[in-house]
This record gives sequence, structure tokens and C-alpha cells, in this order.
Amino acid sequence: MCLNFCSVSSGMAEAGADMDPEVALGLFEEGATLVLLGVPEGTELGIDYKSWQVGPRFRGVKMIPPGMHFLHYSSVSSESSGGEVGPRKGLFLFLKPRELLLAHWDKQEEDLDFSDSENPEDVARVKAGLRELDSYLGAYPYDTLRKWVSLTDKLSQEVAVALQPLSGRVCAFSDVVPELQLKLTKDRAEQNLPRNDTQCQTMKEGLDRLPRMKQREGTELRFSQIPKQTYPPGATPAQITQCSMDLSYALNCLLEDHHKDQPLNVLGELQFAFVCFLVGNVYEAFEHWKQLLALLCKSEEAMKERKDLYLGLISVLYHQLGEIPPDFFVDIVSQNNFLTSTLQVKTRTLGYKRCLKWLFIL
Repeated sequence: MCLNFCSVSSGMAEAGADMDPEVALGLFEEGATLVLLGVPEGTELGIDYKSWQVGPRFRGVKMIPPGMHFLHYSSVSSESSGGEVGPRKGLFLFLKPRELLLAHWDKQEEDLDFSDSENPEDVARVKAGLRELDSYLGAYPYDTLRKWVSLTDKLSQEVAVALQPLSGRVCAFSDVVPELQLKLTKDRAEQNLPRNDTQCQTMKEGLDRLPRMKQREGTELRFSQIPKQTYPPGATPAQITQCSMDLSYALNCLLEDHHKDQPLNVLGELQFAFVCFLVGNVYEAFEHWKQLLALLCKSEEAMKERKDLYLGLISVLYHQLGEIPPDFFVDIVSQNNFLTSTLQVKTRTLGYKRCLKWLFIL
């Protein structure tokens, strides 16, 4: 779909024929606006659950419902260079009624620069000319709003800010740098590393010569650390066995360390990881989502003590699992389905009536 934007007489007309007129009027009057200048034609850009290919007239998005949103984009090389799509970047935005955010495209970084939004004069100038800019702004895709809200209803601004990278950007591919700067042969010798000017004799030797990489500081997602030790210090063999079968102790440790004041925020973290994977294409987020879900589903004692948490989990998973085909989780080698094996643990614990809900989901 091309976000080209031919002229329209009214922002409400562009919202689509399926939108209720009162809702369209409300969004037109109270909705937020993103003015994104200089975005190259062909760039893949989207907000929340929908994306488009930017056309030559694109200047931003209007009629955005107040609240939390995920803006994402991928730069595209020129046709002469093959038209290849770059890795997706995204950021969470928390928009107020009638708020206007202003950004310019940074060609060197291939990213949006929102620093202009911090200049009240620039924002006021754009607001004053918003009527002339209206025909260049695309309407928020209201038809996907219900789905977006169902995937983020437990995710608060506080949790999203705490989990997203310090850089403010969620990137599909990790930004990595060498652990050591070894520009000269003597630098490698000082670290007892093999020289690069001789032929490798073995595969191991070749791997040893590759630079050790680490993620650039400030670009990593800040997920809760899932405890590696699932039993308390000084536990007896019987306790170790019990805590290895029932992960309630590990879950309580995670909640105490990361969500002490609001234990239900762990559901927000589960939704944050899912959105980063589903919309942001971040595989690391998918792995964390699986690990966090497994921890929750294998904590049988916690299910009895934290009923509100698990009733909320049912709602969260109901909407999440509807977005992914069941065979996505099947291990190609073993043919095991991660979801089936994980959720079976929960259905045995929650009882017959709640099992029916899980069977409906699966």
C-alpha cells in the first residue's frame, strides 16, 4: 500500500468510510499529529499494527488517538542500488490530545530526528500552518485500533520506558561493536590472540581470529532478568527438586526484583516483548516472551496465590495467540510445539472451567 496522499477536502474524509462519523469528528478535533518531514519516497513506515510505503507527498500522520503508539520504519535503498529494505527501527510514543510531534529525516543515520519537537517555536510554526499541511497527512488506521489496544492494554508508559533501550530506538538487528579495539598486530599479541597475517590451519583457529562483538551500550532492550537458579540458597535436595518442577520461587524473585510495587506489570512486559517481536521484528524479544511465558505457566503455586495475575494472563494470551499461526512454534527437528507443551502445564493446574478457556484459545 502506498502512502501517497492525493489532496482531500477534509481530514475526516480520509479516515475511511467505515469509521463512525462521531468517532471521526472526535479524532479530527482531539487526535494527535505526527509531522515527519523529509522521509524518502519508498520508505516503509507504519504506526502500531499497520505499515505503508511512503509516497512523494507524505508529510506525516494525523488523527492519532491519544495514548501509547509504536512508530516503526525501514529505509529503502534506491532502485539503482537494488531497492533493498533496511532493518526495521521503531520507538514508543505517548501522545496527548491535540499534541503535535515534529521530526526530520536524518539521511546520514537513516533515522527520524525528533529534536525539533523540543523547540516550542518550531512546533508553534508548524501548528499554525497545519491546515495547509492537512492534505499531505495520512489518517491514522482506525480499523486496526481495536487490535492494537487489545495487544497493549496491560502495558503502561512507565513499563515501556523502563524496558526500551536508553537510545529510545527498538532495532530489529543488534547494533554491535568489537569488545576490544585491535587495530595493530601488536595489539593482538598483547591479548594473546593469534596473528591475522598467517593462513588458518583449523576452523577453530579461524573462529578465534574473528573479533569478539558486544551490543553497543544503550541499544539493548532492558528486559527483566529471569532467574537462572530456581531454588533458594541452602535448599535441600527435596526443595531443589520441587522448585525445579514448580517455578513459583523463581517467578516471585523476578516480581520482587523488577515489579515489586505492581506485580501485574509483568503482563505489560509480556506484551512489550510480543509487540517488539511481532511489529518490530526483534528476535531477542521473541525469546524473552517465550521464557517469560514458560516461567508463568510452570509456577503452579503462584497460580493459586496470584489469581488476578493469571486471569490477566489468560486475556493477554487470548489476543496474542490470535496473531500467530499455531505451526509457527513447532520445532522442525522434534516436531514439539512450544505453546502446546507450555500451556498444558497451566491447564492441569487451573482446573476444568478455566481449561475450557485455554482449549478455546488453542
